[in-house]
Amino acid sequence: MTESRRRYGWERQQFSRRAFLAGGAALVAAPSVPLIGQPRQTPRFAGPPFSLGVASGDPTSDGVVLWTRLAPVPLAGGGMGDEAVEVSWAVATDERMTRVVQRGVRVARPDQGHAVHVEVAGLEPDRWYWYRFRAGSEASRVGRTRTLPVAGSPVSQLKMAFVSCQHYEMGYFTAYRHMLEDDLDVVFHLGDYIYEYDGRDGRARKHTGDEIELLRDYRNRHALYRLDPDLQAAHARFPFIVTWDDHEVDNNYAGGVSEEEGFASELFLRRRAEAYQAYYEHMPLRSASTPAGPRMQLYRQFEYGDLASFFVLDTRQYPTDQPCGDQRGPACVGVGDANATLLGNAQEQWLLSGLDQSGSRWNVLPQQVMMARVDAAPGDDELISMDQWSGYEVARRRLMEFLASRRPSNPVVLTGDIHTNWVNDLRVDYAAERSPVVGTEFVGTSITSGGDGSDVRESTGGVLAENPAVRFFNNQRGYVRCTITPSRWTSDYRVLEYVTHQGSPISTRASFVVEDGRPGAEPA
Repeated sequence: MTESRRRYGWERQQFSRRAFLAGGAALVAAPSVPLIGQPRQTPRFAGPPFSLGVASGDPTSDGVVLWTRLAPVPLAGGGMGDEAVEVSWAVATDERMTRVVQRGVRVARPDQGHAVHVEVAGLEPDRWYWYRFRAGSEASRVGRTRTLPVAGSPVSQLKMAFVSCQHYEMGYFTAYRHMLEDDLDVVFHLGDYIYEYDGRDGRARKHTGDEIELLRDYRNRHALYRLDPDLQAAHARFPFIVTWDDHEVDNNYAGGVSEEEGFASELFLRRRAEAYQAYYEHMPLRSASTPAGPRMQLYRQFEYGDLASFFVLDTRQYPTDQPCGDQRGPACVGVGDANATLLGNAQEQWLLSGLDQSGSRWNVLPQQVMMARVDAAPGDDELISMDQWSGYEVARRRLMEFLASRRPSNPVVLTGDIHTNWVNDLRVDYAAERSPVVGTEFVGTSITSGGDGSDVRESTGGVLAENPAVRFFNNQRGYVRCTITPSRWTSDYRVLEYVTHQGSPISTRASFVVEDGRPGAEPA
């Protein structure tokens, strides 16, 4: 635990206890606030109501989720008060919005932070659309989105990117600006969309306020991040499929267990409920993901024609507590606990069943923490991360043995969290030299977390020599761009020279290829 965490620990527990007791002890979904009178059709706003931009996500072959949130005073709770407001939306086949194919009206409600989620259906598969919102006389920017091909239909190519870890204080979101130049069909965000920490002086930018714990504070923090123009532009240009990691709630939390030792579970679950509510309010998610107190359905599947099945995982809501603490250390008895889990039984069975039934060429697991077992100690000693799959060895091995025995087509794991770039072979047993490769893991670096970073091409010998299954390692910021065809998967590691000030150029540091039917990546 850092000194900052210790300093805030006692004060946070007292504050959270008061907030929890004031709110009631029942950890269930709060009832909707009844509307008094009719929603206002001609509202007056204290500022631009669409200050947080627009977004789309969770696409299907005939629809997509459209998102916005009314926030004329974004960093002060939104500035909408208790009034419900009608928001109209339209979808068109052209950017000028002249050929509208669907339109409708939704009510932005105060109990939902005046967020708007529109689940559009009845669109044509595998094509681009444009959309816009209006409230009173105000209009949002025009966003662009795309539907998926029909499940099982022939598809020749998918272009996508995956990102994670965008600590606002550590730098600028320049990576998103460069991403706008890519011809992408979809973007996967693998978590740490916000960071919960208090504001610190002397950094590239500064969080507003103390470490966040309550719903209004989580809303304001999401709003701060959504005000970033590069992030807004990326959301307006591409549909996003999102999942979370830990910082959307609290660093290194596991299920109902806080990072803070002695932090009562019922208090932490209250905080988790507040965080989950704010997360839903700011993401283009379907109503199936609406939180019920501290619970939220986030793992889900997407089919991209016959080319790829995506099994989006949630490794934060269901885990048992990390063994031997949540940091890096030697393997302890808890690492081999047969009952320890990252996914929980229901999600694990859903994943294995989906993989077993999949007929797609590529089976992809977008998820949070590194799946390969990586040793950070030289020589005979071993240091592993307890907050990754390596801390849950029985569960990790169970998944790898499934891949080895059931052989779903071309397993590829996409990972965030660690703020560095990696390419890893996935094996059942990393101690056995002849253990077969059963899949490939592409680990993407952060958008900003960790600061500028450095190109470590002169200092990777230790990591690579100690871990033969690691094919690539790099410590620069950026994202991973992927091109998928029936015959091969290509991942381009796009890196920035710096993030602590604006304007960094971008380049491709390395590219790796996985051939159809041949697990394991090779340099392109």
